[in-house]
Amino acid sequence: MVLLEARGLVKTFGKLTALSGADLTIADNEFHGLIGPNGSGKSTLMKCIAGAEIPTKGTVSFGGRDITNFSPAERARAGMSLKFQITSVLPALTLYDNILLALQAQVSLVSLVMSRSRGILHDRVMAMLEQFRLADRSADPASALSHGQQQWLEIAMALAPEPKLLLLDEPTGGMSLEERRVTGELLAPIKARCSLVIVEHDLDFIRDICDRLTVLDQGGVLDSGSIAHIQSSARVQEVYLRRA
Repeated sequence: MVLLEARGLVKTFGKLTALSGADLTIADNEFHGLIGPNGSGKSTLMKCIAGAEIPTKGTVSFGGRDITNFSPAERARAGMSLKFQITSVLPALTLYDNILLALQAQVSLVSLVMSRSRGILHDRVMAMLEQFRLADRSADPASALSHGQQQWLEIAMALAPEPKLLLLDEPTGGMSLEERRVTGELLAPIKARCSLVIVEHDLDFIRDICDRLTVLDQGGVLDSGSIAHIQSSARVQEVYLRRA
């Protein structure tokens, strides 16, 4: 089943055209990678999907609904979650409270006022921390984590509301090789309940976790298909050789 469908997305900023008719289709429980040279339009496409930017032309549908003009909050309520490149955890709060806040966004105002949500959500908070190998640090401030661990915490926060689609923009940036390997292991189990769109420059990482890839160049889709198809694509090879 198709979960997300973007058709003919154009995004202009004054005289600059960042997207020039890009298409993207994401199926249920699919891991889909966006790759391409710097300036190819990857992050702009991601922002148009997430609602951080509204496309100049084109449409975005999610779960069969036209969400082209939805706000980021409306898209989140529909089941979409996003993690941008820059880590946005709350460093003074504990890991536990960072996850709790992500979950409390779904809780009614009455439960928050009555202070019932902490007890109700405790098991879910600890399950997310356990999934991302952070349970033993639950009482530590987020500022005490390594860069890689902070990235894992933010991915856990994005997954806590149980979205249908998770958008990750360069989640392994600044990580060590070992942290990148572990990140792949941590993401693999979510496929059973969530689709993923990921922008990533580490081609080995994205190849290992994704089912399909879409390659962008100069704001348009150069090619899209399975890992094997993209690896053998003469068009893709020509672009990467040209930019090398």
